[in-house]
Amino acid sequence: MLHIGEILRDRYQLEEQLSENEIHSIWRAKDLAVEDPARESVLVKLLALGGNVQWDRLKLFEREAQILQGIDHPQIPKYRDYFSIDDRALWFGLVEDYIPGLSLKEWLSRSKTFTQPEVRQLAIALLKILIYLHELSPPVLHRDIKPSNIIIGEDKRPYLVDFGAVQNQSSVEGATFTVVGSYGYTPMEQFGGRAVPASDLYALGATLIHLLTGTSPADLPVENFRLQFSHRASLSPDFARWLEKLIEPDLKQRFSSAREALDTLKAGLKPSVEEDSRLTGVAFKNNSGCGIKADIEVPEAIKGWNWGAFFLPYFWPLSNRVWIGLLACIPNIGWIMAFFLGSKGNEWAWKSRRWRSIEQFKAHQRGWAIAGMFIGIPMAWMYMYFIVTLLHWRK
Repeated sequence: MLHIGEILRDRYQLEEQLSENEIHSIWRAKDLAVEDPARESVLVKLLALGGNVQWDRLKLFEREAQILQGIDHPQIPKYRDYFSIDDRALWFGLVEDYIPGLSLKEWLSRSKTFTQPEVRQLAIALLKILIYLHELSPPVLHRDIKPSNIIIGEDKRPYLVDFGAVQNQSSVEGATFTVVGSYGYTPMEQFGGRAVPASDLYALGATLIHLLTGTSPADLPVENFRLQFSHRASLSPDFARWLEKLIEPDLKQRFSSAREALDTLKAGLKPSVEEDSRLTGVAFKNNSGCGIKADIEVPEAIKGWNWGAFFLPYFWPLSNRVWIGLLACIPNIGWIMAFFLGSKGNEWAWKSRRWRSIEQFKAHQRGWAIAGMFIGIPMAWMYMYFIVTLLHWRK
């Protein structure tokens, strides 16, 4: 059993136990081999092998030590030493710089209220740290960003600590990793064992939302896998949209890199029509059903090619009330109309029929696209086969 005053490896004198759980204990210690008082305080993380500690935990511990050796950033604690002690129990120790200050978790426990300007500045500083980590070769993923792992130092700067879940992103397709993270801050792909740089961005977004709302992400309401937070904090529309994109559950819709997230935060994120309605509370103006000839601006979210109209030009106009599309039934010009329906179908359908919302419209067109793939394409091949067979028979 370790105690205050004990000296490890004839060098590290334990001064204060900071935390302890069934896996490891963390101590503030004095490095007796350092003469500079400003550098003598170190943090010693100890892992005892055996009992509840499995080999995969030791591998994570060793990986943390190995990766910290290659990291050199002023807002990440510097690696000092790694050792093992075989004294009735096998202990492994990791030594790094001690960062005096309070974690964001401690500030929250003191009922600290964080304002949007404070959180924005914090986001900028942390994104710069993530840019450094993610642009290393190979990229380094923290995988456990949360309030307890961010310390506001005595110099008022944020420090990213506790790299116990860190990993070098593998470039080997199909590689699997130990699932780590904290509930509420961890995105779905990481629970599936496939962490990517954008996974750290989700955790950062969840942390920032915790600061703004005072509520843990695990306790916030969820709708369609999205955290609902805008009603709990007074935020500008731009910043609310930026946070929404940071915690987007769909990896393809989230910011792909910390650099992109930082650039967008500084420039501001332009909204889609329904996003602006949802985040600001301003009613969405539904201008659908005004008539195909109406001179209106259709929502940006629905623009694009309509595969359902293209592959099923004979049936799609009926459901969407785009009567001009029935020209596709006329021989010789039908294929031309199919191309028009593909390119203009979304706009025409929005103007021709009244829709409850953009989501209803998109779901309807998605259904037609699926039908086009499984019905329209086979019908087209059968038609072509029939024509080729008929021409061959006539010969």
